[in-house]
Amino acid sequence: MGASTQFKEATMADKDYYETLGVARDASDDEIRKAFRQLSKKYHPDINHAPGAEQKFKEINEAYQVLSDPQKRAAYDQYGSADGAQGGFGGQGGFGGQGFSNFGGGSAQGFGGFDDIFSQFFGGGQGGGARSATSPQQGADLQYRMDLTFEEAVFGKDTKISYDREAVCHTCNGSGAKPGTSPVTCSKCHGSGYIQVQRNTPLGAMMTREVCDVCHGTGKEIKEKCPTCHGTGHEKQRHTIDVTVPGGVEDGQQIRLHGAGEAGQNNGPYGDLFIVFRVASSSKYDRDGTTIYYKLPISFAQAALGDNIKVDTVHGPVELKIPAGTQTESKFRLRGKGAPNPNRPNAGYGDQIVTVTVKTPKSLNSKQKDALMAFAAASGEDVTPHEGSLFDRVKDAFKNK
Repeated sequence: MGASTQFKEATMADKDYYETLGVARDASDDEIRKAFRQLSKKYHPDINHAPGAEQKFKEINEAYQVLSDPQKRAAYDQYGSADGAQGGFGGQGGFGGQGFSNFGGGSAQGFGGFDDIFSQFFGGGQGGGARSATSPQQGADLQYRMDLTFEEAVFGKDTKISYDREAVCHTCNGSGAKPGTSPVTCSKCHGSGYIQVQRNTPLGAMMTREVCDVCHGTGKEIKEKCPTCHGTGHEKQRHTIDVTVPGGVEDGQQIRLHGAGEAGQNNGPYGDLFIVFRVASSSKYDRDGTTIYYKLPISFAQAALGDNIKVDTVHGPVELKIPAGTQTESKFRLRGKGAPNPNRPNAGYGDQIVTVTVKTPKSLNSKQKDALMAFAAASGEDVTPHEGSLFDRVKDAFKNK
């Protein structure tokens, strides 16, 4: 619509609230609410300065007040009036005695601010479920990285850690005021923690609610500030605590220490500390959860004849029986020689899987070569060593001699 558009003022008998909001008579509550929001933005006098926009906005608000209330809507549908068969729109200042608050310096007097109109939808304003700036708020969480060896991660440990954090000031106990004095109610926001600020936008002048720049949302003004924290109520602290690292943690896992983070606002609780573990790799072992993996090289004779071998574990060396005829990549399980589950500390330890690999010698002396040749012959194998091998050179040397 152009700026010169005029809006017709309906008489009481002419009013059709459904038509005013542009919805059907069987419209749902959500449809009515959405229609009101759209029309309010369009015709609010702080945005639309066309003649008649103010009256149109009144009609929109009046229609919504009726149709958004189940009882008033039922009465209106039956009698054409929200007051039932008696009819009438009593009270001063508009429908049902509900007037409009002063817009506080805006161009249109007698209307609530744009923020007030939509506070019930967007959580703005001082009403609704918005959390007050003066309510206790939990402090920030912190993160600490702890380096562990492979064995420390398996068995856990008790240790101390130190880190910097924001703590409640020990001089003023968090009030921010000099000892012997107390904060007073903020003179600018009168204790609410917020102030109303008018801003010019492309849509016109709008009122917004912002945190008070004097008390910074606390609602309290400190005349004489604490010499330690300078009015903040917090101070930097080097904090040292005991930490129990549970056995079985893995790289990247973390634990939470409640109340070990930073101090809260307005006497709110401390935040939490998250300790993230970085586990070093091992030159001997690999690990997946509670299972530890170990590779054991054995000789051909040990694999063929069998043997009893000492095997390293994180729990100390244990004896492993290698049966005769063991093939390379064979796996053996050592029960209870793995890692625990940090989430099930009473479940015991996992296992260690030992994978054997049969070593092939890179060079043989003459006795070893003869023995292997005799073994091959006894097995019915006709083995011809590669030309130019160590065996050939030894054989040739004997012939020449």
